[in-house]
Amino acid sequence: MFILNDVSFSYGEDRFPALRNLTLSVAPGSFTALMGASASGKSTLAKLLNAILLPQTGEIIIGGLPARLPENRAAIRRLVGLVSQNPDDQIVATTVEEDISFGPGNLGLPVTETQERVEEALALLGLEAIRHREVTRLSGGQKQKLALAGALALRPRALVLDEATAMLDPAGRDEVLEAVCALRRQKALTVLWITHRAEEALRAQRLIVLRDGEIAWDGEPVGILGRAELRECGLLPPPCGVLLQKLAAAGRPVPLTALTPETCADALAALWPGREGETPHA
Repeated sequence: MFILNDVSFSYGEDRFPALRNLTLSVAPGSFTALMGASASGKSTLAKLLNAILLPQTGEIIIGGLPARLPENRAAIRRLVGLVSQNPDDQIVATTVEEDISFGPGNLGLPVTETQERVEEALALLGLEAIRHREVTRLSGGQKQKLALAGALALRPRALVLDEATAMLDPAGRDEVLEAVCALRRQKALTVLWITHRAEEALRAQRLIVLRDGEIAWDGEPVGILGRAELRECGLLPPPCGVLLQKLAAAGRPVPLTALTPETCADALAALWPGREGETPHA
């Protein structure tokens, strides 16, 4: 879906490059997480993948279309839905239904097709019951779902979510992440999930970590998020990883890849397989 060859981008000649000689590919239908500290290049990459920005050197191919060609850019923006961390930046209408219909309407689609897309997006995000509600009365999680629905109404082949859960509480974050995972399965969407939260990245098939505009690590999330060196990129492992690293530093034989609550519980139980009712020693 995305192919980048030796891509660099800077916001000014005297500025440190936001991205430097980046080469990577993202397969269609895959779920990739992208992490990195502030100013590591994550948001710049998100905008390049939607042709909002263009590379200063190198080449980007999106859905088979070279991003450098002006005639491809409108098609690329229909192929790739971009959802930012602040849904208020993307909501433009008064009610939920009106906002979802805004994008398809701008494409000049017939009214019947626009309505069909609105109905589909409402159903996919579970927003039918609040279709006539004013957006000012929505919760943060509902607004983020609305932003997703607006992107989906354009029927993209890929979703790029740039810190889409950053402004939500834990329940809202789980709600939006579950919705995205379900959508990927139902629609075979390519998903690039940009986040600071390691526990969210664990849901992905692949994790890319950026540092100073370059790829520091690229591979399976559990193989990366258990590394103590992750802190060098300004990132923390998931909570279970923090616990396991402390135990490992104390000499306990624990697997640093047991990063989910379930696998971590199994690893802790294996430390001290004592009698029922006794407490293991850390």
